[in-house]
Amino acid sequence: MKNRWVQIGLSAVSLGLAATLVVFLPQIVRELTGKTVSWTEIGARFAALNWQTVALMTAVWLASLLAYTFVLTASLPGLSHPQALTLNAAGSAVSNLLPFGGAAGVALTFAMTKGWGFPARAVVVSTLASGIWNTLFRFILPAVGIVALLASGQALNPAVVSAGWAGALSILVLVAVVTAALYWDRAAVLLGRALDALARLAPGRLRPAEHAASGALERLRADTSTVVRGRWPGLTLGMVSFLGFQWLILICCLHATGAYPGLAQSIAAFALSRVLTTAVVTPSGAGIMEAGTVGALVFFGAPSDSATAAALLFGFWTYTVEIPFGGLALGAWAFLRRREGAASAPVKEPVGR
Repeated sequence: MKNRWVQIGLSAVSLGLAATLVVFLPQIVRELTGKTVSWTEIGARFAALNWQTVALMTAVWLASLLAYTFVLTASLPGLSHPQALTLNAAGSAVSNLLPFGGAAGVALTFAMTKGWGFPARAVVVSTLASGIWNTLFRFILPAVGIVALLASGQALNPAVVSAGWAGALSILVLVAVVTAALYWDRAAVLLGRALDALARLAPGRLRPAEHAASGALERLRADTSTVVRGRWPGLTLGMVSFLGFQWLILICCLHATGAYPGLAQSIAAFALSRVLTTAVVTPSGAGIMEAGTVGALVFFGAPSDSATAAALLFGFWTYTVEIPFGGLALGAWAFLRRREGAASAPVKEPVGR
């Protein structure tokens, strides 16, 4: 991935696949659900949108971006909310254009924060803390969706119900264990010993090297644990608010297209959509997320044309629009950085005659 041409090629293939999945979404929906839908029907749903609905979606989308700034400011002390908004927007734009775009987003984060005077170690800890919180909530969301669905009385196979409760409890236990390891040193030591014991069961060539950079890793874990212990309320509030506003965007899309299946069902569909964004085949799971969300909505009883329009609209607000917005943020940062560099450059004295 260090080769620029390889990156360009993979990006082109990945974006091409995402575009292909969206173009052939009606056919994919028919294969997934057995329901027929056409782009004419989907277009009619879009045409029915009024400016008030679009304005509401825009406001909720902006609120979700502002909510996530609390995650970044909590993980990196000294970072302002405007800086966090710029950082998130620019990083999202890069991530949404590249396969495995998270790595490129992290590299951009280091470049931007370095220009603002933040030390590299603090940025590493911030990246780890915010990344861990994002991952924890990615685990929590499916459990919440499963519980909401089971509690709603949705007709499901008894075997699916049993598996759902077992899966939800397993996920929540895993999240509790990881959170405890981050918060308490003793829990981290116990978890580390358990993982070491599991690693010793692996074949020799797959085992991690003993004591490899153990001191540096321990210091990094301690620094991350310090941030988590002192700033977990901000991290948690930011993630809950961010995901809550994203769910409200989906609610707006469902109501606007006539695909709203019910409260619990909307939570389950939202949880599934967020899990599908982790698919690395396309940037942010574009195309895959929409297809899976349509399948879930149709299963919950939404009309196929309404469900497809809602999923595409939701994908626009959580993926597509972030690219030009992030490009503007990145351009503004680059312009201000260039202007600040020119202002701080030493002025040369004129050569005497």
